[in-house]
Amino acid sequence: MIPEWKWDRVTMDFVSGLPLSPKKKKVIWVVVDRLMKSAHFILVRTNYSLDRLEELCISKIVRLHGVLISIISDKHPRFTSRFWKKLQEALGTELNFSTAFHPQTDGLTKRVIQIFEDMLRCCILEFQGSWEKYLPLIEFAYNNSFQTSIKMAPYEALYGCKCQNLLYCTGLNEKRFTGDRVFLKVSPWKKVFRFGHKGKLSSPYEIIERIGPVAYRLALPSELEKIHNVFHISMLRQYRSDPSHVISLVDVEIQADLTYNKEPIRILAREIKELRNKRIALVKDLWHKHGMEEATWELEEAMRK
Repeated sequence: MIPEWKWDRVTMDFVSGLPLSPKKKKVIWVVVDRLMKSAHFILVRTNYSLDRLEELCISKIVRLHGVLISIISDKHPRFTSRFWKKLQEALGTELNFSTAFHPQTDGLTKRVIQIFEDMLRCCILEFQGSWEKYLPLIEFAYNNSFQTSIKMAPYEALYGCKCQNLLYCTGLNEKRFTGDRVFLKVSPWKKVFRFGHKGKLSSPYEIIERIGPVAYRLALPSELEKIHNVFHISMLRQYRSDPSHVISLVDVEIQADLTYNKEPIRILAREIKELRNKRIALVKDLWHKHGMEEATWELEEAMRK
């Protein structure tokens, strides 16, 4: 049945197996409007009670969009439990389930989940344990991106106008597509920043596909085949080809976790720092592919390891 109005009929499912967030949550409840294709990504715990899930449904979905007419989902234990029967009685919804013979009934949710997982993977790679706080921005970015099926962004269909895009200090924008080249931002091994917090820019690499509104798939060389090739826009920097402005690029050997090793090549000076109860030996190191002005003082004991 074709929905007649926004958020009358929805599909929903759970995304599990995510890295544990600081709030001890690792499951995302994905709810998608079948008409406008807008979605909510709700962070939950695996041990949430039926009452807690019902409260979330009312506070996150019903509060914003009104009473649902029907719900379509896979036969997940949460959807087949008495919770949904209880919700059906409370809200007057007609509860529908997809079956093994008609898996296409929940295909919309699966497509949204694929996009969501690519976007979330980029955030986990970039922000690691703090990915949870970026979940609202992922939801906004998804809902504010163009959908071929409705010829506009879900938010544009829902609110009558497209919301202002997120801005990134990257030099990238919506018009950057297949064939453009970008630098990839990589970080020092063990996250020890000796030369500022900018990290290094690797390659440039060619964009081969745009994944959602804030992620891109890059063409990586064979030596980087172990690295997932979809990156959040914050990890990319625009590459401009200008023959009149040539700079020398320093190649770095990138590890599978997008870090690189920094190697000292010479000790320039030694110093003993006197504290109240002990003495600390320091050495001034010159680093590989860095100038004399970037030499740093390090603990001698740490450099021996």
